[in-house]
Amino acid sequence: VRFPEDLEDDNTTFNPEYSHQVFGDDEVAFGYKGLKILLYYIAGNLSTLFRIEYTSKVNEKFDCVEADDVESKIREIIPPGFCTNTDDFVSLMEKEVNFKPFGMLLHTYSVHNEEAGEDITYQIYKADMTCPGFREYHERLQTFLMWFIETASFIDVDDERWNYFLVFEKYNKDGATLFATVGYMTVYNYYVYPDKTRPRVSQMLILPPFQGEGHGAHLLETVHRYYMSSPTVLDITAEDPSENYVKLRDFVLVKLCQDLLCFSPGKLMQGFSQEMVMEAQQKLKINKQHTRRVYEILRLRATDMGDAEQSRSYRLDVKRRLIGPYKKKQRELAKMRRCLRPEELTNQLNQIDLNMQHEQLEESFQQLVSDYRRVLERLAQA
Repeated sequence: VRFPEDLEDDNTTFNPEYSHQVFGDDEVAFGYKGLKILLYYIAGNLSTLFRIEYTSKVNEKFDCVEADDVESKIREIIPPGFCTNTDDFVSLMEKEVNFKPFGMLLHTYSVHNEEAGEDITYQIYKADMTCPGFREYHERLQTFLMWFIETASFIDVDDERWNYFLVFEKYNKDGATLFATVGYMTVYNYYVYPDKTRPRVSQMLILPPFQGEGHGAHLLETVHRYYMSSPTVLDITAEDPSENYVKLRDFVLVKLCQDLLCFSPGKLMQGFSQEMVMEAQQKLKINKQHTRRVYEILRLRATDMGDAEQSRSYRLDVKRRLIGPYKKKQRELAKMRRCLRPEELTNQLNQIDLNMQHEQLEESFQQLVSDYRRVLERLAQA
């Protein structure tokens, strides 16, 4: 919410992707007709208005059953101090002009907005719990995780090894410059013996009204560039990354790596090398596993897939990596032959059909190439 009229504007509303973490696996609130759970956030500091509306509710006295306590479930997520009536909320909006982003400015960029017909400016900041007011702001911000990340959990903010990276939009209201929250990322700095750290991306969320505009890529690249300048950082990883995050990371890392000498077309055609691993880690803090994906994407770009020899060489190169888990199964099978009775062995062999493995391998390869092509298309447009 930026203006009071936004409260009545359905276009500013977005719905949760998940509610199972609050309402159970069935995502059901029992005992109401026409139930609406309304959560409004002021765009910048995320002060909250919480209301529940319904047309009717079951009554223990007459219906012998009790409706779910929806209010308590929501109160467990949103921090205390929220508004319950609109007037209080609107009066808080008047103070929004005093809200400024927390922490240190890392990056400013602009995105052309077709609807507004102009470029809109965004900024990325790095914050921590020593910033005045940030702890309370973060409590409100992290409530979005429950609705948009499937396995979300709140973090221990008293642990000083957390870093917070925030994206804000700059906008004008009555001649003043205000800031709206766009999204954020939390990163945990793990210790690596003897004197390094390994930052691990924990949570990343771009709020739905801003998705599809490239903010995730700007945020991830800015975070990479921030850590790249630190001599104590070994490499950057992610905790249990989603499919969408992996696609985003592929794009950002390929964009960063494409100008390194070790990824020149001539060297790509000679195969994956230790030189690539070393240079990507030392200059860009990218680990070996992610460097290998970058190599495969850039080699695909350098390969003429219409040329039978080049295409075959590329396919074999990628499949040699993909076959790793299957080779592991073969080693397990050899062990079984030595240890199992014949009838047990037959049972295990039925589960490891070689033809099926070849089919799965080909399927995995085709899916990868399809994903890689999408990364290259996006790169060509960047």
